[in-house]
Order: sequence, then C-alpha cells, then structure tokens
Amino acid sequence: MGLFDNLKSKLSGGRVDLSARFDRQRKAISGTMSSFSLAFDSKTHRKVGLKVLDPQKTAAFEARFKGLQKPTEGQIATTLRHPRLVETFEYGVSKQGEQFLVMEYLEGPGLNSLIVADSPLLQENLLTLIRQAAEAVAAVHEAGYIHRDICPRNFVVDPSGASLKLIDFGLTVPATERFLQPGDRTGTPQYMAPEIVRRRRTDHRLDIFALGVTAYEMCSRRLPWESVDTTGKAALAHDTKPPLDLAQLRPDLEPDLVAAIMQCLAVRPDERPPTAADLLDQLGSLRCAVVQPPDE
Repeated sequence: MGLFDNLKSKLSGGRVDLSARFDRQRKAISGTMSSFSLAFDSKTHRKVGLKVLDPQKTAAFEARFKGLQKPTEGQIATTLRHPRLVETFEYGVSKQGEQFLVMEYLEGPGLNSLIVADSPLLQENLLTLIRQAAEAVAAVHEAGYIHRDICPRNFVVDPSGASLKLIDFGLTVPATERFLQPGDRTGTPQYMAPEIVRRRRTDHRLDIFALGVTAYEMCSRRLPWESVDTTGKAALAHDTKPPLDLAQLRPDLEPDLVAAIMQCLAVRPDERPPTAADLLDQLGSLRCAVVQPPDE
C-alpha cells in the first residue's frame, strides 16, 4: 500500500455526525486551536480521545503555507507510530465542516501539572522522563517532521509517573526546505528558539531548544529566563539574556545532566546537540539525575 493509499484509509467515509457516533463522557478541554474530549466511539466500541479543530483558527494557520501542500494534522498524526507518541487512529471531517482526530485516550496528568505541583512522581522519575521526552522528539524527527510546540503541556505522563507520551501535532510541519524558511513564528513563546523569534531559517534544532527549556523546567520548576510575560515578547529574551545556570538552582543534579540541558539552550543552533538522538547518547551514560553521596 502506497503512502497516499495509507493516508486515505485513515479517513472516515464521508462527513461524520460526531454527536451520533461519539458519546462524549468528559467535558471538552479547549485548546488554542481545538477542543478535546474523552469519548466512547460507537463504531469501534472503545474509549478514545476526540479532538475537534476550530475551523476558522485552523484555516488561518493553514493559510500560512498556501501553495506548499502542507499535510493536515490528521495526515501527519496517523503516520506516527512510536511508544513515546500518542497514537492517532483516524481523522476526518464532521458534518459541520470541522476536522477531527480519533486517538488513544491517555490516562494521567500533563507534565505541566506535575511541574506546577512539584510532584514527587516527577522527581522520582526525573531522568527517565527527560530521556523519554528526548525519545519522543527523536521519533518525530526520524519520521521526517518538526513538532514546533515542544513544551510540558504537550506531554502526558502515565499515572505511575514512570512514562510519558508526546501529543498535539497541530503545528507540526515536514522537515523539508520549503517549510524551513523564515517567517513562521508559531509555537509557545516561553519555549521558542531564537531563530523563530528573529524570523530566521529554522530546522529540527528548534525542537531541541524547546526540549531543553522543558527539561530545565522539570528540574527546577521555573523557566531559564526571568519573565512574567506570556506573550511573544517573552521569547525576545532568549538570545539577549543568558539563561540562569541550572547548576545554581539544583547543585545536587548530575553535572553531565546539567551540561546536556544547558547545551540545548544555546542561542546558535549549531552549538546545540545536532539531533535528539545525540542528546539521548549524552544522557545514556547517566545512572540517575541526582549526584549520589559517596558510600560511607
């Protein structure tokens, strides 16, 4: 089966009456460009996550790539298969003209919630979760895409705290030359790489920068730069002010872990780890996140 046939097979036949097919069992969570519900799918008889895209916001985003034949979120998400990525089963269009995705429902909190709560689950599994986040980013890149919105709210952690998965491919683009040109400033400001903010050419290393900010926040419960601004202006500090050294906030962390995270925050992309796989190699030799006291 060719790629086009594979993508076509993921589409629902015709427009779908979402209210008739899905019993939404939990109130929808509204995101920037979509809403998400826990639902029972009467077609497959299983509990799923139902994501419905806002037509106007989606059209405005897609208009940025006019003439580039950008694949839709559904087309991208259904091609991604990896233990660290949420699985999307199907995509289509509702009778109201809304794009929708049907995906596995992930039990557990968002990584952002664990950070805000300073959860013991996060600290107990810190190195494991950082590695898994890097595995997720590596999987997206190996599939030929750039996620463009790596941040704690886009990772869902298992209730045990021992594993996570990356979600939300709404801003994801192919890692091809025409999608790397300057001008697209999408993403979450606090995690944006300087090349996005300054409208320079981008590549997969913008995800590595955002992963570094995420890992920094997992370790310290704060962002690397002092700012209360949550708009795009917050990202202007990312190449004008040096990040606070993580070692000052967490002197108990393994120095190699600190070094790897701080390298991800480099202003120049060529000073960051070249790939997420390279970052994983740096993390691979670590036995734990915290310096172990010498044996008595």
